[in-house]
Amino acid sequence: MPGKLIVIDGLDGSGKSTQSERVAECLRTRGEQVKLISFPDYGEPSSALVKMYLGGEFSDSPNGVNAYAASAFYAVDRYASFKKFWEKEYLSGHTILATRYVSSNAIHQMGKLPRNQWDEYLKWLDDFEFGKLCLPRPDQVIFLNMSRSVADRLIEGRYGGDENRKDIHEKDRAYLQSCQETAEYAAKAQNWRVIRCDDGKNPLPLEFVTERIMEKIESRA
Repeated sequence: MPGKLIVIDGLDGSGKSTQSERVAECLRTRGEQVKLISFPDYGEPSSALVKMYLGGEFSDSPNGVNAYAASAFYAVDRYASFKKFWEKEYLSGHTILATRYVSSNAIHQMGKLPRNQWDEYLKWLDDFEFGKLCLPRPDQVIFLNMSRSVADRLIEGRYGGDENRKDIHEKDRAYLQSCQETAEYAAKAQNWRVIRCDDGKNPLPLEFVTERIMEKIESRA
């Protein structure tokens, strides 16, 4: 019997990786067998096109690569990861905890399209990744919602102000702002569980956010 697939997603700087690790530990203390995965899988050849895209090899702007092409880059990386690294555990009943998943395409690629095409894109994405590629549908998508100004400050701290270390998404503040809008749209359209991660000025304590995530997970258990 398949296990559970729980996704923790959010915009850059929202604390996805940190919270995924904390939540995985909480689930393990409850006796669950948990496999933690993250996308893109930069250590694998399947992420080559993603790295080329983010590194600016196709364009120095995110909008220089259309939404459907960029979505395919990320989708193929997910497919390779599923077949190589977690299909067996998932089908054996383990809990898979993913940092980013199909939801990230909705967040980061949909905004490249006119707003009147967003619903069409979401239908295409659902059919492509879950239908055509047969990736498992998540049981829950938990979206960490953080104010853009707070997240930008955290990103700056991560790189020490060195713009050369940022990818083409992180360098483009207008693009990141558009991603905030698409994320909120997709969250409503696809019934993601949304957790606020800041008070408008500063990030909320890690422990508080973890507790909120666990509440969401347990409410659907």
